[in-house]
Amino acid sequence: MNIVCVAACTAGIAHTYIAREKLIKGAHALGHTIHVETQGTIGTETALTQQDIAAADVVILAVDVKIKGEERFQGKPIVRVKTEVVIKSPVKFLEKVADSLARA
Repeated sequence: MNIVCVAACTAGIAHTYIAREKLIKGAHALGHTIHVETQGTIGTETALTQQDIAAADVVILAVDVKIKGEERFQGKPIVRVKTEVVIKSPVKFLEKVADSLARA
């Protein structure tokens, strides 16, 4: 599965980056490709390219706040989740996403 993700928490600091790392490790453990953009107090980092988005099977929005540029994902399956969910159980969460895509 090819995943693109945006991570953003209310403060834009700790949970944003922890969620990013957990998603990357979880995706790699399951053999998936993932690109994670962060939106926080210092702005956008590791911005997703149009090519990343076009190649994605799914968009994960691990966010606790409104993000910038959500319109980029129009036409793609989008899964919204709180940062705390991906921090606590990234592999289990990604398995559920893969399962729901397989059934769609």
